[in-house]
Amino acid sequence: MSLLDITDLTVTYSTDSGTVHAVNDVSFSIDEGVNYGLAGESGSGKSTLAEAVLGLLPSNGSVESGSIEFQGRDLTGLSERERRDVLWEDIAYIPQSAMDSLDPVMSTGAQIRQAIQTHRNVTDDKARSRVRELFEIVGLDPDRIDDYPHEFSGGMRQRVTIAMALALEPDLIIADEPTTGLDVIVQDKIIDKILEIQDRMDSSLLLITHEIGVIAETCDELSILYGGKAMEQGSVDNVLVNPTNPYTMGLKNSFPEIEEGDQDPVSIPGSPPNLSESPSACVFKDRCPFATEECEASHPDLVDLPNRNHRSACHHVTKAAQMRRDATDPETWGIPDSHDESDRGEVLLETDGLEKYYEQSQPLLEKLRGNDPNYVRAVDGVSLRVRRSEILGVAGESGCGKSTLGETIALLKQPTGGEFAFDGESYEHYADGNMREFRRKVQIIFQDPFDSLNPRQTVRQLVGEPLTIHDYRTDERERAVVETLEKVGLTPARKFLDQYPHQLSGGQRQRVAVAKALVLDPDFLICDEPASMLDVSLKVNLLNLLRELADTEDIGIVYISHDLASLVQVSDRLAIMYLGRVIEEGDVESVAAEPKHPYTTSLLAAAPEKDPTVDRDRVLLDGEPPNPVDLPPGCVFAPRCPKAEDECRESEPGLDTARSGDHRAACYFPDGETPAADDPADDRSGTYGDPEFSSPASGDSASD
Repeated sequence: MSLLDITDLTVTYSTDSGTVHAVNDVSFSIDEGVNYGLAGESGSGKSTLAEAVLGLLPSNGSVESGSIEFQGRDLTGLSERERRDVLWEDIAYIPQSAMDSLDPVMSTGAQIRQAIQTHRNVTDDKARSRVRELFEIVGLDPDRIDDYPHEFSGGMRQRVTIAMALALEPDLIIADEPTTGLDVIVQDKIIDKILEIQDRMDSSLLLITHEIGVIAETCDELSILYGGKAMEQGSVDNVLVNPTNPYTMGLKNSFPEIEEGDQDPVSIPGSPPNLSESPSACVFKDRCPFATEECEASHPDLVDLPNRNHRSACHHVTKAAQMRRDATDPETWGIPDSHDESDRGEVLLETDGLEKYYEQSQPLLEKLRGNDPNYVRAVDGVSLRVRRSEILGVAGESGCGKSTLGETIALLKQPTGGEFAFDGESYEHYADGNMREFRRKVQIIFQDPFDSLNPRQTVRQLVGEPLTIHDYRTDERERAVVETLEKVGLTPARKFLDQYPHQLSGGQRQRVAVAKALVLDPDFLICDEPASMLDVSLKVNLLNLLRELADTEDIGIVYISHDLASLVQVSDRLAIMYLGRVIEEGDVESVAAEPKHPYTTSLLAAAPEKDPTVDRDRVLLDGEPPNPVDLPPGCVFAPRCPKAEDECRESEPGLDTARSGDHRAACYFPDGETPAADDPADDRSGTYGDPEFSSPASGDSASD
């Protein structure tokens, strides 16, 4: 039976520069008990469609035509009060950014209790009991319902929003990018928990995401959107195994996989279309390598294909088999093989036992007694080298210290111990009156460009500002800005010069942030999760850009990410971090193919699989990382490790404990070896914790 029916939906936005046609004649249905995916790049209309269903369109947005029926009831004609009755009771919403959607001055439990009591006439005690029950369901400690959002890690905050959405047992859950920005292990936990609860409640799911792999592993049917149009629809198996639309092919081939690390990633060149008018030609024609004059004449209708439950909007759908073969070649998309396998240059940056500790506040009585304060060991004895023309990938869960490491080697934070040198000079040399030189040579690109770009400055001002500060190329400022924008793929550059950050897409904003870093011709780049908020095609474009910069500009790059699949695609070497320490390091091919540390194995295994016919076991490590203020003795991973022995809990292994050439790991029992092979009762191979969440340790925090 059909639960949600969307028919010929058209949504527009009124702006100062005209009308934006965000969703154009989109139709699909979700049956009871079905998981439905919406995929596409930023600006494709995914979130707008969800907001139309929820009645949360901004004041300048409106449903121009079409219908949205839920259980036979047209939602577009409801009053505000009638809509409020439907939301939470029948349709629940899991937003993308948990921190932005939770009230920072209310405890998490109070926020869920408020949602319950708004719709149900229950006492405070009953509502509080329900909140405790919901915390248990999503794997949170029920004793933490009075904690505030800032006291939880990112993954735990996302589970709070899931608990809130499930409070009234809705028939339809709309999840808008629920795992974007989360590391792969937390993503596995979140998706597994959503599916488990959804199955228990017998509800349906509308999952909006740019992660093709997440849809492949969780959904039954999907629609691929581009430029507000549905390009391909049907069962997940049909659409993702045998795509018939060039856009779907490009999206699928952009999705990185560990096993494809030795292949050049495919990306879709260009930018999303201008939607100031309703599409009259194929919306994908300007970026499609197979476009013809017919594509210029009209946008194709969705047509039913011979496979049951499969539709595609392409004038050349009969040539799908040949297009699929050609679409796997980067040169089809105009992307040459730019990877230079030549020897890396001299060492540019080197750290030796680098530390960054944060002192914790003490009660007055503790200070009077002269007790030593506690410290968060965010970076705890890290030794690394990065050469010119080399990309070092740094991976790990949230809270492992990756970002703190990046900010420390960028001298945005002062080291509290250890040493590091850049370009042959110690960091003390730069801190002692030579910071201007260091700032020109070393640039950092942050995760969220909207936070790092001044919203009151135009692109011209943003990219040109570093030139003024460092008195660099000031006599040709405009030329330098234009050249740099062209280099990062914002073409034609003059189109973007007078635009503000809010007028750009997420991918375009990130490219402006990269251009701002590159305009000074730096020797070293620190990239802190620069692609975590981008859809797959834009992510691959950015990875290709960084790879090209390393190969052609002779610069060194530290690329920080929780996405190991992306790191395998772009990096020369990998360093895996856990609780402030590097626990495995080596060439990317060696680490990806033969990981030695169980934690690395779990990170690799948690990468989503884009082929829906492949059955992947989810990686559900026990609990959360230990409290970084009170680390356990021995190996810090031992409390969660499926292979831990007494030796692991008693003494800490060094990075050279397991070694093969330049591939090193801090593990007494590296993967591939059995701790006690002669004891059949001690066989724990293939186990990564109980499928149920363990309660997180009190005081959980993230130092990342």
